[in-house]
Amino acid sequence: MRRSIYLFLIIILCAPAYAQEASDFQLEEVTVVQRKKGKVKSRTEAFDTEKLNSDELCRAACCNLSEAFETNASVDVAYADAATGAKQIRLLGLSGTYVQLIQENTPAVRGLAQTFGLEYIPGPWMQSIQVSKGTSSVVNGYEATSGQINVELLKPQIQNPLSINLMFNSELMAEANLMGGWEINGERLKANGERLYTGVLAHYGGSFMPMDGNKDSFVDMPLIQNANLANRWVLRKGDYTFQAFVRGLYDRRRGGQLADSIANPYRINLNTWRIDGYIKNGYVYDPESGSSIAVIAALSYHNLDNLYGLRHRRAHEWNAYINAMWQGNFEGIGEVDNDHRLTAGLSVNMDLYYDWLGVYNASRQNYVSGTDFSHLDVVPGLFAEYNLKYDEMLSLVAGVRADWSPHYGFFFTPRMNIRYTPFEWWTLRGSVGMGYRTPYVLSDNAFILPSNRQMYFDRFDGTPADISHMTHELEQEKAVNAGLSTTFYIPMGKRELQLSMEYYYTHFLNSLIVDLDRDKHAVYFYNQTDLPGAKSFAHSAQIEASMEVLRGWTWTAAFRYTDVKQTTIGSDGIARLRTKALTNRFKGIITTSYQTPLKKWQFDLTAQFNGVSRVPDGFEQPFTWYPQLMAQITKYFRTCSIYVGAENMTNFRQDPSIVDSFHPWGADFDASMVCGPTTGWKAYIGFRYDLEKKED
Repeated sequence: MRRSIYLFLIIILCAPAYAQEASDFQLEEVTVVQRKKGKVKSRTEAFDTEKLNSDELCRAACCNLSEAFETNASVDVAYADAATGAKQIRLLGLSGTYVQLIQENTPAVRGLAQTFGLEYIPGPWMQSIQVSKGTSSVVNGYEATSGQINVELLKPQIQNPLSINLMFNSELMAEANLMGGWEINGERLKANGERLYTGVLAHYGGSFMPMDGNKDSFVDMPLIQNANLANRWVLRKGDYTFQAFVRGLYDRRRGGQLADSIANPYRINLNTWRIDGYIKNGYVYDPESGSSIAVIAALSYHNLDNLYGLRHRRAHEWNAYINAMWQGNFEGIGEVDNDHRLTAGLSVNMDLYYDWLGVYNASRQNYVSGTDFSHLDVVPGLFAEYNLKYDEMLSLVAGVRADWSPHYGFFFTPRMNIRYTPFEWWTLRGSVGMGYRTPYVLSDNAFILPSNRQMYFDRFDGTPADISHMTHELEQEKAVNAGLSTTFYIPMGKRELQLSMEYYYTHFLNSLIVDLDRDKHAVYFYNQTDLPGAKSFAHSAQIEASMEVLRGWTWTAAFRYTDVKQTTIGSDGIARLRTKALTNRFKGIITTSYQTPLKKWQFDLTAQFNGVSRVPDGFEQPFTWYPQLMAQITKYFRTCSIYVGAENMTNFRQDPSIVDSFHPWGADFDASMVCGPTTGWKAYIGFRYDLEKKED
């Protein structure tokens, strides 16, 4: 709108000149610069979704997906433990296992990839991220309980022929990213009316020197070597589109104790190989209405070989996914603008796990115990979803899917999202629906492995069973999520203040309870329904205000409060409802960004205030809350930019972050009791270059 006004004024001011001879005047080039919003919340969609585009991602180093939410109030990202460098996300107060994380609407971070999967998607590869809170579309499955995060990667038909991103930080870690997209021209392609594109995404990251800033004998971060390579092809012919994507990666991590002065150091050696890909076919058979059919097929193989002291985990996983859908668009009846869309289809998801955990006996030089967690699950399902848009006032999405599992039988997933806009400046949203997931003990709780806690399963029908004698399968987790949100768009002179408030409640009908309170030297797993009277739920309330106060200068302030509770058995043997361990109660964030005219410089500053997390029984509370400060300065040139910044400038860290770190072979050793930063301040410098794409 602003660009149109500027062009209109230019025409009005220049119009009198054209009354004279046109040859006497020459209109010089005019550049209109307007800052694009980095975070956008749709005013018309029924889903409570915010989109983070490349401008928002460039406000920080954003080396990978786990660092993409540093300026975001809705999503928390924290270290899962203090020994491996693994990160986990939380949405609506619940861990990332309850968030359906997909890549271009195909399975991404799930199963064995949950431990380090956020770091397997490099930041420079990402075109945008869509964060949907509450129940999302049934088209993508039944697993989203607290929300859905969809990552869109760079597309070869729109990306630059060459892009380079280099970064180096004070922890002596370097990253390099090389991206490019090109159109393949050929006489046969032109003759057939086809357009063919290909794109390459390459990433390498490595750290070169172990550091022990808190002098606890363990390296602060493992030494990492990560190589990641992807290739995409896109073919378009009329109303038909074909895509093929394939990626391979290798990730190696070496951590644990520094061996200089220790005779028998505790070692952490983690090795991962992964290959995945997908094929998409889409055909618009009625271009006038946009009605179409599509088939998506995805396949991945994930292999890991991990050593945590004397614990050795070997696992591999095959995942196959097919989704075939039809979408029909229908015009409404009457004079009011109303559109109807119906989407229906079928999907099949297959998970084949081999997951083995053994404990090594150093004196005997063999494994004294081992547990096989192998699992096969093939889940076919049918779904249908109705979408209504009535003028600019109302949007409604109602869907249901029916799935069948050989372990759990039939289960149904109803969901509904609605948006109502009574006035242009006021939007209301509501959602309700169900979510299901199959619990995988080791993948969901890998943070426990760098510890000497014993693992037990208990159905309260006798003596607790050691993990090596598990005699039952855990039941499926299921929950109901409901939420309300409202957004006000308040005019402030020539600008607009966006004020949002939301509340979500998640009630578990059955959940996997990970009991860390019962014994500081053990962890107990059981279903919520196994413990009479057990409950599990989460409340999440958030308020956020954002505004461009001056041209190019934006501010955002937000505060979120969460109340996540779960029944566990305390060290006194009494079951009681208590705040879930290692889950923070609140988060406040203030972030500002200023971009100078003509986009020469950009300054970004973010302050976070993170609330206390309850530690399990038997441990001392390390702190009540902690602040963090992040800043970045970017200098833009015509085709490149240089950025420098720092993270955790308050230099706050949990100390100690590892319990009894100097005696890793003792019963008290535990690197999983993390409720704050485990590393101090970190500075970085980076370089971005883009060879701009020529216009067709």
